[in-house]
Amino acid sequence: MDLNLHGKKVLITGASQGIGEGLAEAFAEEGCRLHLVARSSQKLQAVASRLTDAHGIEVTIQEQDISAKGATAAIAEQAGDVDILVNNAGAIPGGDLWQVDADAWRAGWEVKVMGYIDLCRAFYPRMKAAGGGVILNNIGNGGENFDFRYIAGSTGNAALMAFTRALGGRSLEDGVRVVGINPGPVATDRIANIMKKRAKEAWGDESRFGELLAEYPLGRAATVREVVDMFVFLASSRSSYTSGTIITIDGGLTSRRSI
Repeated sequence: MDLNLHGKKVLITGASQGIGEGLAEAFAEEGCRLHLVARSSQKLQAVASRLTDAHGIEVTIQEQDISAKGATAAIAEQAGDVDILVNNAGAIPGGDLWQVDADAWRAGWEVKVMGYIDLCRAFYPRMKAAGGGVILNNIGNGGENFDFRYIAGSTGNAALMAFTRALGGRSLEDGVRVVGINPGPVATDRIANIMKKRAKEAWGDESRFGELLAEYPLGRAATVREVVDMFVFLASSRSSYTSGTIITIDGGLTSRRSI
């Protein structure tokens, strides 16, 4: 299937590892030009070098903390005009209302919630002026599954879902599509660390985290590739009527939870 993405310029935040690195790989395979943003220039350079060698594409990198003052302006200036913005940076800390104190809560939201909103505010007008564009927000199914043990993340993800629907509901009038993707557990270092913490809480033994993963659909978390391929399709002209909606990729976890 030709996705008509060759030569498109894609900005990906949080692109140095995990889903972000997988997104860079998937868009590189389509012949896209990439602008990769993360806090570690060393990791970004390794990703850029690998993708350039493998796919012969143009890759620029930018070391930037999304939560830093002036970060949005710095990214917009260095990236220039882009066809596709993928908001992916940020991991809101886990814990209940008292385990996540006010400072940690605000810090997590500053990167993910406000970071996504600020970058949309910066790039949407550019896309409109250019005649079109796509904004993809990597949110997470915590916004659909209200978890006391992940209260800051559940609340933040729900806010981003509402934001994505509100912005994307009318954005096609400006030639811009805005879509949210809600992955469930994905096989990255982050989910392994979360499961180890929960195994320690439950049994006092973090090495038993595999028992928790075994309870997921197919007895595992999703692979990175099972998630990022959806982003690439949604970014393409094959999905040109998709906006203002949320796509959940969690093996049915959200659907199976009923009262």
